[in-house]
Amino acid sequence: MQQWPVTLALWVALGMALPLPGSGVSAAPAGAAPLVPRFSTNYLDRGVSPAVDFYRFACGRWQQENPVPADKARWSGFDELQERNFHLVRALLEESAADAAAPARSPARLIGDFYRSVMDTNRLESLGLKPLDGDLNDISGVSSAEAGFRLVARWHLRGLNVLFEGAVAPDPKDSSVYALLLWQGGLGLPDRDYYLEDGFKTQREQYRQHLASMLALLGESPEDARASAEQVLALETEMAKASRTRTELRDDEKNYHRKTPAELAALTPSIPWAAYLDALAIPVPSYVIVGQPEFLEALDRLVRETSPDAWLAYLRWHLLRNSAAYLNAAAEEPNFAFYGTALRGQPQPEPRWQRAAKVLDGALGEALGRLYVERHFPSAARARMNELVENLKEVFRDRLARVEWMGEATRQQALKKFARFSTKIGHPERFRDYSSLEIRPDDYLGNVRRASEFEVRRQLARIGRPVDRSEWGMTPQTVNAYFNPAYNEIVFPAGILQPPFFDPEMDDAVNYGAIGVVIGHEITHGYDDQGRKYDADGNLRDWWTAEDTREFEARADKVVAQFGRYEALPGQFVNGRLTLGENIADLGGMDIAFEALQRTWKRHPERRVARDGFTPEQRFFLSLSQLWRVNWREPELRRRLVVDPHSPGQFRGIGSHVNSPAWYEAWSIGDTSPLYRPPAERVKIW
Repeated sequence: MQQWPVTLALWVALGMALPLPGSGVSAAPAGAAPLVPRFSTNYLDRGVSPAVDFYRFACGRWQQENPVPADKARWSGFDELQERNFHLVRALLEESAADAAAPARSPARLIGDFYRSVMDTNRLESLGLKPLDGDLNDISGVSSAEAGFRLVARWHLRGLNVLFEGAVAPDPKDSSVYALLLWQGGLGLPDRDYYLEDGFKTQREQYRQHLASMLALLGESPEDARASAEQVLALETEMAKASRTRTELRDDEKNYHRKTPAELAALTPSIPWAAYLDALAIPVPSYVIVGQPEFLEALDRLVRETSPDAWLAYLRWHLLRNSAAYLNAAAEEPNFAFYGTALRGQPQPEPRWQRAAKVLDGALGEALGRLYVERHFPSAARARMNELVENLKEVFRDRLARVEWMGEATRQQALKKFARFSTKIGHPERFRDYSSLEIRPDDYLGNVRRASEFEVRRQLARIGRPVDRSEWGMTPQTVNAYFNPAYNEIVFPAGILQPPFFDPEMDDAVNYGAIGVVIGHEITHGYDDQGRKYDADGNLRDWWTAEDTREFEARADKVVAQFGRYEALPGQFVNGRLTLGENIADLGGMDIAFEALQRTWKRHPERRVARDGFTPEQRFFLSLSQLWRVNWREPELRRRLVVDPHSPGQFRGIGSHVNSPAWYEAWSIGDTSPLYRPPAERVKIW
C-alpha cells in the first residue's frame, strides 16, 4: 500500500479509536496457533482449465474449503496469517498480564495492565455507562461555538473522531518539517456515499434506527431519541455533501492547501480556531495544511445555521459511538450489531482476546512490538529480505534507465529519486518509550483515552520541527507493508515476513511470486499515479515534462479501463480510478519480480527447478494468485468497493497476469482463451 503523509499520524486513525465489535464475554484459555498458511498445490481446482479461469484454478479448492468464519467479514491469505499472528500476540499479552514481577511502567507491565483492563468484563458491567458521565456533563455545558470547539479539541486529544480530522505529518511540499494538517471527517457511516447514494438506502435506515436506540441508552425518551437521531442524520448528511469522494481524496496535489492562521480564519470566520488550538495547548502554527477547504467552509456554515440542540445531539452520539467498544455489553453489543453485522455482514464478534490485541496494537504498538520481535523475528529473515530487496531494486533501476516512453530530462530526475530510495525491514532500531504513560488494570476506557492523548501530544510537539525519518508508520507485528512518499522509502514489518508471503522452506519461484511481488509493489508505488509526483527529497513537486506526463497518463488510463470492467457484485464494478495506484503497483510488482527471478536463476541455475508437476515459471504465477485468495461476505465487499483503494483479491489475483507475456508463455494461453488480451491492449508502465 502507499501511505500518504496524512495517514501517518491521523489522530483518530489509531487502532484503538476504531469502534471494535464486542460481546462482553471473558476469554477462553489460549489454544494452539493456527497452521502456517503457506503456498500449496492443494489449493488448486484442477477441474478448471487455467486458460478459462486461472484464479479459480489457482485458488478454487481453497475457496471451497475455507468459508468466511463467523467472526470475520472476509477470509483471505492475509487474514490467515493475521489470525496466526494474533495467536502469537495473545501469548505475549497473557504472559504479560500474569507477570506480577514486571517492573512498573515497563513494556510488559503496561501491556499486562492494559490487557487486564480489557478482559475484566465484570468490572465493565458494574460500571455501565458511568465512564461517560464527565464527558456528558461537558457536553451539557457547551453554550457557544468557542466552548464547543474547546471540547472538540479535548476529544481530538483523546482519539474521538468528531467534526473533522487532524494530523501532524511531514509537509508534503517540504518533507523536512512537520506540519499540522486538517482533513474532512466526522461522519458515523463509512463514507459519504452511504448518505448520498441510492444503493445505501437500507444502511441509512438501519443507521437511523441504530442512532435512536443508542441515544436512548443515554437516558433520552424514545421520542426524544428518535428526534435526536433525525437531527444527527441531517447534520451528517450535510457534512457528507461537502466531503470529497475517495477517488478525489487520492489526488495529493488537489488536497494540499497551505493557509496562514489569518487565511484560515477568513475561510471559516465562524470557527473559533484560536480556542481550538489553545485547548490543544499548542502555539499558533505559522501555517496549516487544509485538505478540503470546501468541507471546512460547509462546517463553518453549519456552525452558524444548525441549532444548538442538533449539535449537542451530534456530540452525544459521537461520544457514545467512539466509546461503545470499551464499555459494557449494553453499549458494545448493539455497536457490533450495526458496525459489524449490518455494515459488514459479520455474524458474530471476534473473541474478546483478539479484539484486545487490536486495541493494544493501536495503543501500545511499539511496546508490544518490542516483545513480539524478541520472540518471533529471527535476524536471518532481515538478511534474506535485504537480499531480495536489492535484487528487485536492481531491476527497477534498470527499468528507469531504459523505459522507452520517458524522456531524458524526466529520466534523470527519476534516477536521482531512486538513488535516495531506502528500505526498513522488521522493526524500528529504537522503540518508542511509553514509560510516562499511565495504564491502569481497572480502567479500560481511561487507558484508551490516555494512550491516545500520549500519542497526539507527542505528535503536536513536533509541529514546525525537523522530521524524524527513523520513525515507522506501522507496528512490527503488522501484516502489511507500505511506501512512504515523504521519506521515499519502503517498509516491511516483521509481521508480514512469514508464509504465505516469505517462506524459507519454499523455492525461489514461490517466494518471488509472493514477497518478491510485494517488494516490487511497494517500490512501484514511488512511481504510481500519485507517488510519481514526489521528488528525490520526498516533496510534492511537478518534476515531469508535460510530454512524459501525457505518456504516463495514457498508460494509466488503460489500467483504469481494465479494472473498471471487473464486476465484483451484480451491477457493481471495481472503481478503476480509486484503485489505480494499487493496480499500477501490482502490475509493476509482478513484472519486476519476475525479471528479478530470472536474473537469480542466471546466477544460480541449480535453483531453477520444477516441483509438484509445474515449471518454476508456473509456480511463480500460481504463488502470486494464491497470495490474493479470498472469500467475502457481500456487505463487506460492497463496503470495500466504496472505501478501499485496493481492488478485491479475486481481481488482483489475475489482473496483472493478463498483461504479462511471460504468463501467456508459461501456461500456453492462446487467443482462444477468454482471458486473452491482445498485445496491443496489454499494459506495461514500468
